[in-house]
Amino acid sequence: MASVLRAVIFLGGAGVSLGSSWLLVVRLERIGKRLGFSEALLGMVAALAADAPEITTAVSALADHRRSVGAGVVLGSNAFNLAALLGLSALVAGFIGLHRRVIVMNGAVAGWVAVACMLTVFGVVSAPVALSLGLVVLVPYLAVLAGVRRGLPRSWSHWLAIAVGEEELELEEAIHPVSGGGRDATLALVALAVVVGASIAMEQEAVALGSSWRVAAILVGALVLAAVTSLPNAVAGVYLALRGRGAASLSTALNSNLLNVIFGLLIPGSILGLGGPNESTTLVTLAYVTLTALALIYAYVAKGLRRTAGVLLIAAYTAFAVALIATA
Repeated sequence: MASVLRAVIFLGGAGVSLGSSWLLVVRLERIGKRLGFSEALLGMVAALAADAPEITTAVSALADHRRSVGAGVVLGSNAFNLAALLGLSALVAGFIGLHRRVIVMNGAVAGWVAVACMLTVFGVVSAPVALSLGLVVLVPYLAVLAGVRRGLPRSWSHWLAIAVGEEELELEEAIHPVSGGGRDATLALVALAVVVGASIAMEQEAVALGSSWRVAAILVGALVLAAVTSLPNAVAGVYLALRGRGAASLSTALNSNLLNVIFGLLIPGSILGLGGPNESTTLVTLAYVTLTALALIYAYVAKGLRRTAGVLLIAAYTAFAVALIATA
């Protein structure tokens, strides 16, 4: 009976958290529109709001000293994002066309943050050092998306302007909020509070269920919670791909992943600690980094992702899940 109640609370928390995160996305987009954010910057704001369940769940687990669950949620969610947002989208749509400038611009930032994440999970550098490495590229990236390119060589500025413009052409179709106001700010705060509360309840009940059913903590975090919290992003990715919005799909996946790492792992890890490396978190990190590299290399060479790439990414994620279950 206790397990049934925990399962109900877990599912209810997941539903409330994901539903509230959608409301948070809408309201923050409107506020960003009111503040004059560019389409590319609005896309980043939307990605951060959509990541609220993953980030909150990970921080909750880290705060309770369940480091395998916390790291698993972030890293497993990132691997799932690549398989679902890009792999499944390519499989369903047949082809996701991508501009090479967009791939290079987004891929360079995402790849850098993935490597910084890998270094700290492997114990090569501390979480604060990895966070510093991440912010070194994230802050200028946000400035570029906001249209700030002062001090850059003219050729760089011109190239980045074209890349951001190509990305915004597709984001404009996906993100078209009305200008918001005070009511939107209030609703955003309420939605954020609900997301936080529901995500904490979801994480705690999932861990309790895993313990009672003798499921390893890393599996609860990296497979169960990671997949559940990432489902809205997966649906959005398939929707964008079917509408031919390849750059929007790519930026949604990569930006979601880098924000997960910064806000869900490195910032709380710098404060709360991440513990030493272990076999399970190492495997999840390798899956995340490998899937990132596969997606970016294939996309650059083929100027997009075909069904072959979709099959490859989904197969790689499946192999990772099987390996994680076997080792855990």
